[in-house]
Amino acid sequence: MTPDEMREIILSFRGAEEGVSYGAPAYKVNGKFFTRLRREDQSVVLTGISMDEREMLMEAEPATFHITPHYKDYPSVLARIESLHPGSFRSFLERKWRQIAPKKWVKEFDAART
Repeated sequence: MTPDEMREIILSFRGAEEGVSYGAPAYKVNGKFFTRLRREDQSVVLTGISMDEREMLMEAEPATFHITPHYKDYPSVLARIESLHPGSFRSFLERKWRQIAPKKWVKEFDAART
């Protein structure tokens, strides 16, 4: 996935707004952190990931999923965008979006899928 593809997927979610964090692209939904790009390793920050799931992801796909000391105590994982599958990225973001988007938006999203 390229940075442009990453951005396109993120902004496809209702309410996603682009900003800057640590000098890199960052995104919020409903005023809450959604994700951001880490320029230092071209990884995207995925939050709302349990420690068990994170360990499983890093073991299954170490070329894609990793962690730094800064994130070790947080329910999150880093994913290198170059090797992250766009469909997987969309799934991780949808899970986070459902947590932070207004309930009305989630209901409308679900209704549009059926």
